[in-house]
Amino acid sequence: MTGEGFFVSLTHLFLSGGLSKRGCNSSLAEIRIQEGESLEGALRRFKRKVQQQDIIKEIKKHSYYLKPGEKRRIKAALARKRARKKMRREFAG
Repeated sequence: MTGEGFFVSLTHLFLSGGLSKRGCNSSLAEIRIQEGESLEGALRRFKRKVQQQDIIKEIKKHSYYLKPGEKRRIKAALARKRARKKMRREFAG
């Protein structure tokens, strides 16, 4: 590798249908490969960064349209699930 290093980025997911143009950054996750760093190590860092930024979750969220009522029902169901989980933890510990 040269002194500049390589540049890896995850961009324009809307081209593949992942995200719409609205609200999409031109570059979602990027890393610079340092001098002497292996490609495997750089890929590991890239995957970790993608996971930390919840990019995959965002792609899945925007992959299909949900009506506002459906969103509310899903949100309420998740809240009930969290409440049940919290109750189980309180009784167990």
